[in-house]
Amino acid sequence: MLLFIIGIIILFVGYFTYGKFVDNVFGADENKETPATRINDGVDFVPMSWGKIFLIQLLNIAGLGPIFGAIQGALFGPAAFVWIALGSVFAGGVHDYFSGMLSVRHDGKSISEIVGIYLGDGAKKVMRVFSVVLLILVGTVFMTGPADLMANLKLFGIGSMTTWLAIVLAYYFLATILPVDKIIGKIYPLFGVALLTMAGGIGGMLIIKGYELPAFTMASLHPKNLPVWPMLFVTIACGAISGFHATQSPMMARCMTNEKYGRKIFYGSMIAEGVIAMIWAAAGMVFFGGIPQLGEALNTLGGPGGVVNEISVSLLGTIGGVLAMLGVIACPITSGDTAFRSARLTIADAIDYDQGPIKNRLLLALPLFAIGFGLTRIDFNIIWRYFAWSNQALATIVLWASAVYLVKFNKSHWMATVPGTFMTAVSVTYILMAPEGFRLSTAISYPIGIVSAVLALAVFLVKTNKGKSHQEA
Repeated sequence: MLLFIIGIIILFVGYFTYGKFVDNVFGADENKETPATRINDGVDFVPMSWGKIFLIQLLNIAGLGPIFGAIQGALFGPAAFVWIALGSVFAGGVHDYFSGMLSVRHDGKSISEIVGIYLGDGAKKVMRVFSVVLLILVGTVFMTGPADLMANLKLFGIGSMTTWLAIVLAYYFLATILPVDKIIGKIYPLFGVALLTMAGGIGGMLIIKGYELPAFTMASLHPKNLPVWPMLFVTIACGAISGFHATQSPMMARCMTNEKYGRKIFYGSMIAEGVIAMIWAAAGMVFFGGIPQLGEALNTLGGPGGVVNEISVSLLGTIGGVLAMLGVIACPITSGDTAFRSARLTIADAIDYDQGPIKNRLLLALPLFAIGFGLTRIDFNIIWRYFAWSNQALATIVLWASAVYLVKFNKSHWMATVPGTFMTAVSVTYILMAPEGFRLSTAISYPIGIVSAVLALAVFLVKTNKGKSHQEA
């Protein structure tokens, strides 16, 4: 398990070193008044402690991604560890930090409005639609996922998927329209502690029981011969970098009382999610005896949910297994409700619609839930595939917007442009190759993806240099 331990160490060291560097370059200022205290409307702008916000942010961004995605990513082999560790530190952490801190600097605005400020009105209009569609897809995925898990567990004696779906939907609706501190602020910190405790338990047992990882290789070990590039970088999203996080960060930006908490909350929650993904990727690789056996388990146990249940019960016992499964259930539920809440806020920001009155919140929430419920009738796997690409495309856009911010304020932009260029290549290559995309061969997709990334970087550098020339003139 040496590679697994090294990966965990990289994540923690990255937080204390690179995370601090990112914070210093951005220039977090503890003397600036934040939206939470300046606006404080008692609904969406509500001051909270940084520890509580960290746990809420972790649950907001976690979802099924760092667990289900990591297990699916484990099929590629040890290359998954490299992506989780380096992706979280140099891409995901930067992405999450800037999406949160730029919102703090701009009155808690949603990510679509932030992108518009730095990439222009055209990008803002596209992002408004893109963000809302993505959030509804996420809310729908995280509605059906936990309902299915709870039905399989027969919690409270209820084994009906339809019944659990109705319960989850009702909860989501309340969490979307009530003030952020009434439900989210009270129960999320408890679930956050449970999630971290259970992940730690799984990770600890992997080490104690002496499981052995496959020999290190960057080559794909996937049973279906899927290539590492770009499939791994889309399969493991939430555990390395995810555009969905950028839609969640502004909600917590509206509750933060001091800019100096930004590294702990935004960069820190991404690193914590990376740790969770690292644990579940390791569990997937070793628990069943190898990569081929994991592939068989995914088929025979009904997918990642069944795999998670088998691993949890076997490593932690019946009680520990149930608690671990509850932690896994809490992840998607606490991302699904905030996905719908964020969709409400994104639309409200776009049309400048006051969300203080309850009737205004209802007017936006009701249509969103009607659409989300309708989407539950569609095959879960189809929705997830389209979410996967759109999620990474959104992350790419946010990184480029962050790079423009850095240039605008005469700061080094490479911390954003390097991962932005990389994710441009990932997103373009994936949509050209993917079954839900153009289904082109690697001989065509690879060169186009790389050229697109290089062109994006070149355009950025040319435009920013022109901008500097105009300012100096």
